[in-house]
Amino acid sequence: MSVPCKFERSLLSHEEYETILLTHHPAIYDVAMAELEAMRPRLRKMRDKERTLYRQGRREGRGKAEARGASFQGTAEHASERKQVFAAALKRLNKELRRLHNLAARTAHVEAARKALALHRAANFMTYPPAGPTASEGMVPKASTRRRKIIAGAKIGRVSQATKVAQTVRDARGA
Repeated sequence: MSVPCKFERSLLSHEEYETILLTHHPAIYDVAMAELEAMRPRLRKMRDKERTLYRQGRREGRGKAEARGASFQGTAEHASERKQVFAAALKRLNKELRRLHNLAARTAHVEAARKALALHRAANFMTYPPAGPTASEGMVPKASTRRRKIIAGAKIGRVSQATKVAQTVRDARGA
């Protein structure tokens, strides 16, 4: 349940109220994140102190514990309401810090996604270097190391003809 600002002002001292005032709607957006982080432990300490006072008062009222210290401040009688005010302020502060953290994370993710998209698009239009001259000859056929013999067309078949002639001469001698 929310508590009106006028009621908060009536419960708190001036310094406490100035701290709580920074956690309300229009003012919380003007406070830097580092200052909000520094405000969190102070609010927790104030809330815990009021919670302790309230619990001690309840135990004294039931007769379970004796009074601690000589006397409490004048605000000890409203410890429950004061604790609720500090708890609500702490809740608003945590919510704003979470919102700022999520906003920063979302911004970082959007920037990373844009960078990845730019890299992806640049990869699609990659310019390759021209082929040009290469270090080795590549797929060029090797020249034959054998001596090339050029035979005239008229001489083709002369060896086999010479063999026929020689055989005929031998056959004629033996007959």
